[in-house]
Amino acid sequence: MRLRVNGADHEVDVEDDMPLLWVLRDELGITGPKYGCGIAQCGACTVHMGGVAVRSCQVLVGDVDDEVTTIEGLGTPIAMHAVQEAWVEHQVAQCGYCQAGQIMQASAFLDLNPDPTDAQIDAAMSGNLCRCGTYPRIRAAIRTAAAKLQGV
Repeated sequence: MRLRVNGADHEVDVEDDMPLLWVLRDELGITGPKYGCGIAQCGACTVHMGGVAVRSCQVLVGDVDDEVTTIEGLGTPIAMHAVQEAWVEHQVAQCGYCQAGQIMQASAFLDLNPDPTDAQIDAAMSGNLCRCGTYPRIRAAIRTAAAKLQGV
């Protein structure tokens, strides 16, 4: 099976019903997406498929029909995505476990809604859980990223 992940093509020899998260982590060694709940309720495994945020623990690799982007492919330490820059600026991460999923959800959300209200941010991010409770900093970082993406 052929997958395009973070701009690179990969051949994997796995069953079609293997969750994408396992393929990313165990077959390709891409560890940004995390295993959280395994039932798409926490968002720690969030990646983009064709630019849309999906829970990779619930996507079967046989159903992958577009390029997959993980946190490793969103930006680089030298050229970070605006959301990643805002995360650093607002010191969002505490333990960091959920942050890759949070950032992937936020970046996909801002692609769809470049000027969100706080209520829209809260709704869009409600499926991504943070045990450290960094929600106010997450919201502030998303507002900052939205402004940066709009050139404000």
